[in-house]
Amino acid sequence: MTDLNLTFAPLLPWTLLAALALAGAVALLLSAVAGQRGTALRALALALILAALTDPSLVTEKRDPQKTVVAVVLDKSESQNFGGRATQTEEARKALDAALAKFGDVETRFVTVTNDASGNDGTKLFGALEQALKDVPPERVGGALLVTDGVVHDIPAKAEALGFRAPIHALITGKERERDRRIELVEAPRFGIVGKEQTIKARVVDTGGDGARAPVTVRRDGELLPTYSPVPGDIVNIPVKIAHGGANIVELEVPPAPGELTLVDNKAVVTIEGVRDRLKVLLVSGEPHPGERSWRNLLRADANVELVHFTILRPPEKLDITPASELSLIAFPTADLFGRKINEFDLIIFDRYSNQTLLPSAYFDNILRYVEDGGAFLAAVGPDYATLRGLYYSPLESMLPARPDGSLFEQAFKARISKDGEKHPVTRGLPGAKADPPQWGDWFRQVDADVLKGTSILSGARDKPLLVLSHEGKGRVALLLTDQIWLWARGYDGGGPNADLMRRLAHWLMKEPDLEEEALRAEARGREVTVERQTLKEESAPVMATAPSGAREEIALKPSEPGMWRARFDAKEMGLWRFESDGLTALVNVGPANPREFREVASTTEKLAPLAEATGGTVRRLSKDSDAVTMPRIVELSDANRYGGADWIAIRQTGASTLVGVEVAPLGLGLWAMLALLGVVVAAWGWEGRRAR
Repeated sequence: MTDLNLTFAPLLPWTLLAALALAGAVALLLSAVAGQRGTALRALALALILAALTDPSLVTEKRDPQKTVVAVVLDKSESQNFGGRATQTEEARKALDAALAKFGDVETRFVTVTNDASGNDGTKLFGALEQALKDVPPERVGGALLVTDGVVHDIPAKAEALGFRAPIHALITGKERERDRRIELVEAPRFGIVGKEQTIKARVVDTGGDGARAPVTVRRDGELLPTYSPVPGDIVNIPVKIAHGGANIVELEVPPAPGELTLVDNKAVVTIEGVRDRLKVLLVSGEPHPGERSWRNLLRADANVELVHFTILRPPEKLDITPASELSLIAFPTADLFGRKINEFDLIIFDRYSNQTLLPSAYFDNILRYVEDGGAFLAAVGPDYATLRGLYYSPLESMLPARPDGSLFEQAFKARISKDGEKHPVTRGLPGAKADPPQWGDWFRQVDADVLKGTSILSGARDKPLLVLSHEGKGRVALLLTDQIWLWARGYDGGGPNADLMRRLAHWLMKEPDLEEEALRAEARGREVTVERQTLKEESAPVMATAPSGAREEIALKPSEPGMWRARFDAKEMGLWRFESDGLTALVNVGPANPREFREVASTTEKLAPLAEATGGTVRRLSKDSDAVTMPRIVELSDANRYGGADWIAIRQTGASTLVGVEVAPLGLGLWAMLALLGVVVAAWGWEGRRAR
């Protein structure tokens, strides 16, 4: 392609040339008025002189034409997987590729947009469009075609922000009048005090619905809570009691609506970390012994523990007529502690308590009911447990997990983690346990007992059970068959993990989820999900994973450490995932609790319409009532106000080119210019000379 242009490079300033031209014009005018001959030749000579002073040139530009760049942005975010949108998008891509390929002067750039790992940023098409055209001069951009459901979260407020002047056309997937019902979290607490209530604020949004009430089902750790039926759009307050420390998983769900677009946003999950305000412990000490103060010191060392200590100073063999009320300065409130207020305690510890008949049988019955209803009981026993006056032969016999056989080991031994203890979270990985023998100090006394129920996680002399844990109704019981754990606390023979063991034991008794011996857990970091199965069994059953869309997949776990099986995978869908194995259920939310991508999923033409109109473009649906795609014709137009009609859309024909060479031919310089100028001057002189003769 060649362009021919006339250019000027004046030898004098334009103002001076204008003054000379004006002076010459005045002189010529006076000559004409005087009737002098040769005025025309003088005018021509003056014009040639002035033209020569402007240094005119013919400039020939050689240019290579450049293709018009058209960007096609394909929205492949999560919401584009609903209905037939993905299929419509692919059909539109093929049609656009074929239509634009027919134009020899068009370069098509396809841009695919997905969500980020969290999905909380929503769909950002214009950021991707900017990156795709960052190396293209604005004058070469012929337009942008967006294939999307219309829910875009980075639409510029003004067309000028695009950085180019070309039409934006939006081809909308989906159908008209789509319906979607979803649960939306308005306010979700992250922490809560165990035993107290936290309020979750949520609302039901029913796009395309009739405004009828929709029931909201609430579950906490799989347990069904009261149901609510708010009007769509109204905020409902849902109080949830924090049942335990650690993660409390609260699931909110609304039923599907007729003809609903997707069920992925019908569920929402809230994880509330339970925090204990104060751990209230009742410590009952029996016969005084060197380790009594160790228990008290251990519990007092934690500022979050509220300790009530009850010590019995009169052994059963010391019978006299002194009333119990006179054995202390202040009467101990046994009726309150073991009667009306027993359920206020989180943990009851009996330390070398014998069946001393000081507590009436009714109080023991209260302790049994307390444990059955979910309480925690720990018994650390001494030599008396092997006798008929031991705690086993009290009304608590039915809940104690080991029966004494009447013998007592009094010899040096080291506590060892049993086979089951290696898998149990209370004793797994205790410091010093992996050495053989364990790097712990010796103990010297142990009650020989037979385990009737529960699990022995520590063994002692002659590999006999030393620490036995069991479930009793809704509560838990721990039995320590020695009274010498205090030797660890005092550092005898190097000591041992006294604090670690007691802390874990107390947390297990408090039902902390991290210390459950049979548990299924799931954790999401971005899209990577880790599934863990804690079990005391030799093998772990496969885990069935249910995606937010309802798709199910079996996941095989692999052993990672004793009692722990794991699997990791990348979640293809954002939302609430459910995992099930051996009757256990775990829930995890992939992405944010209320992802921006799923706040609106019904397709729309309204959001992109203002920007498209400002650029002269159009917004139209690819389909109205079915999944069949109807594509508009594509044409090229030079600069216009509108680039679309009822059944057609246009891209701007830019005509851009690149300069590859320039040829300059001066017209006011050189031999021919001088001859022309001299010829006119000589002609004027000759004419004047002939007149004079």
